[in-house]
Amino acid sequence: MLDYGKFVAKRAKDIEISTIRYFFSMVKEVEGAISLCIGEPDFVTPSHINQAAVQSLDDGRTFYTANAGHFRLRQEISNYLNRRYQLEYKPESEIIVTVGASQAIDVVIRTLIEPGDEVLIPQPSFVAYGPCTILAGGTPVYVPTYLEDNFVLKADILEKYISPRSKLLILPYPNNPTGAVMTENELKEIASVVKKYDLLVVADEIYSELTYGIEHTAFAGIEGMWERTVTINGFSKSYAMTGWRLGYVAAPEGLAQEILKVHQYNVACAATISQYAGIEAMKNGDEDIAAMRARYDERRKYLLTSLREMGLNCFEPRGAFYAFPSIKETGLSSEEFAKRILWEGKVAVVPGSAFGETGEGFVRLSYATSMENLEEAVRRMKGFMKTL
Repeated sequence: MLDYGKFVAKRAKDIEISTIRYFFSMVKEVEGAISLCIGEPDFVTPSHINQAAVQSLDDGRTFYTANAGHFRLRQEISNYLNRRYQLEYKPESEIIVTVGASQAIDVVIRTLIEPGDEVLIPQPSFVAYGPCTILAGGTPVYVPTYLEDNFVLKADILEKYISPRSKLLILPYPNNPTGAVMTENELKEIASVVKKYDLLVVADEIYSELTYGIEHTAFAGIEGMWERTVTINGFSKSYAMTGWRLGYVAAPEGLAQEILKVHQYNVACAATISQYAGIEAMKNGDEDIAAMRARYDERRKYLLTSLREMGLNCFEPRGAFYAFPSIKETGLSSEEFAKRILWEGKVAVVPGSAFGETGEGFVRLSYATSMENLEEAVRRMKGFMKTL
């Protein structure tokens, strides 16, 4: 058989398959299992958004858009960012529509990072930042966050991990997997470090609309940070549009136009039908967001109370749709716990180790599922905990 290994780039060999997807796939092997693995809204995309997409097809709008995206969508994104977060971006030159926030992360890192550059990545965090850095030839440097700090990135800890090769800081708040959010004052402390060491920031704010009892503060809105920040956001989480694969980048023109070059050779443009859906979502989707957020909040409160009742220490997540309880008292590793609760309790969770070393001793549960599923999952979890 041909030795394919000699053809595969070392950068590709140096990354691993996502543990999240591994456990999601395992669910299919356990009959009747309830999955709390994937961060995907259980809501169907609102009908008026679907109808706008169908209308675009009926009108024959099936051609390429500009590489940066349909101008009407970029206008709506610009209006949205100004309305919600008081951020000003020119739709003609400072906004790029992408194939989900995931593609945005990839093209931004590849645009900014060269071999030898270091990217500062808080842990625990979304699994893509490190692999995208490696594929760009850079070096990921993981900055730990801790339960005692509610998994917030602390300025004094961040500073210890900065070197002369540090170039980029990923700021992923509200956070996946922890549900942590950062206040304006906490972000200002990070901004001081960013300015001191002349860093750029990628603010992944895909969960910005999903906060509970606290308003999201956009990092680009912190004094002096607009010019240093590339903001990434999208439609998947807030509008229940995961399958539409629609996201965007907002950045100062000098950065955005360089990112656009990488984007155009990568995908040309996002799907036209998705972009017309996005226009409708941006124009008329605020009530949809509010309704879904209220439902998530009910589930969040129920799950948090239930986890604590079964003896699992869990800080209160104030953003996204995840809980991140500690399972250290069980004496099991996070992967052992996840495997056993799947096979013995028929509940699928993600081991915290999937999100970095500081995630060990925790598991991630998504409450982006129906309350009926959540209640049954809690019942099974309580039974499993009694067996330990």
